[in-house]
Amino acid sequence: MNFMEIAQTGITIIIGAMALAVVGIVVGLLYKGIDRKIAAHMQGRIGPPLRQPFLDVRKLFVKENVIPENAITWVFNLAPITGLVATITILLYLPIGGFPALLDGIIVAKGDLILILYLLMIPSLAMVVGGFASGSPYATIGAQREMATMIAYEFPLAIIIISLSWRLSLVQGTTHVFSLSTITATPLWGIVGPLGFIGLVILLLTLVIVTPAELSKIPFDSPEAETEIAGGLLVEYSGRNLAMFYLTDGVKTLVMGTLIVALFFPYNLSPLLGLESYTAIIIDILFFLAKLFCVILFSVTLIRVSIARLKIDQIVYTYWVPLTLLGLVGLICLMWDQTIMTQFGMQSIANMLGLI
Repeated sequence: MNFMEIAQTGITIIIGAMALAVVGIVVGLLYKGIDRKIAAHMQGRIGPPLRQPFLDVRKLFVKENVIPENAITWVFNLAPITGLVATITILLYLPIGGFPALLDGIIVAKGDLILILYLLMIPSLAMVVGGFASGSPYATIGAQREMATMIAYEFPLAIIIISLSWRLSLVQGTTHVFSLSTITATPLWGIVGPLGFIGLVILLLTLVIVTPAELSKIPFDSPEAETEIAGGLLVEYSGRNLAMFYLTDGVKTLVMGTLIVALFFPYNLSPLLGLESYTAIIIDILFFLAKLFCVILFSVTLIRVSIARLKIDQIVYTYWVPLTLLGLVGLICLMWDQTIMTQFGMQSIANMLGLI
């Protein structure tokens, strides 16, 4: 590439990153509003208006930004910025609305899924560092709980990613199995048999249960438990710092929903309907938003409305034992499915149904 092409690519990435940041914040806050509204109706309440998250952020940005007397000021202020930037960065590697990822094959060509796993930890680590830096005993307890929760849910999450990538590596001619573009281009539902289908359903269920812990939502929100530790990690945050953590939560909700869609439902409607041009783009975006709504509904809203908050030891046990075993069962199903298909020459479910 010559200098002009490099400069052009750089400008495109910068503009695209800014646009994705705006879209991520707006869509993330919108889905937070939808989540709160649906949860309220399920509990027999009217609930806040859909625009309430936007009003909350606007209010926080004009409020005074109070720094605790015993806080490490520069760390305390840097933590929310770090969490927000890291979360927005993940959007650059995710296929959104039927479009390829902005940085697909540009910076990390072979293992962007591994990079996403590391980036997902940064917002939680930022909250932990901010909690310790605040000097509050409540925040310190919350930070300790957050670290224990992270250690617990990262293991089943890793099992899910390894299982999907391993199965994809057995597809002839497939390379870069830890790349999201490869996974979205080769949906696993179309290459597995009946037992593999069951394994994928189990892995999807595991990821759905991991999601609320990744987002610190009920029943896995013990690091922020208001009734126990007065807000925990965020007890000393206010003003624009709290607003940035609020934005981080909204964008991370979009990130986790998009990740589930990319791994398990990377389909578009336009090829099926034979659409092209702008009509295809609009239909694919609307279909993506519908898939995202369903994912957030089942992985966030229904779970937090149905189950009360768990204690920290219950959270750790849930992820280390039942969820880890569930993920391993999904992996074993995929392994047995591949063995059976190889030995007996069985076709995938998609071929048996005549879908391919």
